[in-house]
Amino acid sequence: MITPLLKGLWVTFKHFVSKPITVQYPKARVGSFDAYRGLQAIRRNPDGSIKCVACGLCEVVCPALAIRIEIGEYEGRRYPITYELDGFRCIYCGLCEDVCPVNAIYLTKEYENVRYTKEELMLDKNALLKRGEMVK
Repeated sequence: MITPLLKGLWVTFKHFVSKPITVQYPKARVGSFDAYRGLQAIRRNPDGSIKCVACGLCEVVCPALAIRIEIGEYEGRRYPITYELDGFRCIYCGLCEDVCPVNAIYLTKEYENVRYTKEELMLDKNALLKRGEMVK
């Protein structure tokens, strides 16, 4: 009868002196996996212009219909006049990243996307470009 009690106390003592595995989230952050698909961002060209050529493939392939593009043309080059992404509808599937011919849109490793209102999740071209600059 005393042997099981001593075994239980020994297990308790081992866990008491071992290193804790809990991460204190706001202060310490856990990294993500290599294949993790997080928040969207848009890249810029080295000259500072938007890398997107407004082909519209990301809008067509999006299963959640979360992307809307308005296309413009200037000196023979297409560009997005408006690029809107509804973060509330997006399912983070990564198809927009896979289909982009110039690798303009990509999914970052960031995972914090908490907002208080739905309007804060409606991301325009400038918000996506800003996110792309912050993540690099």
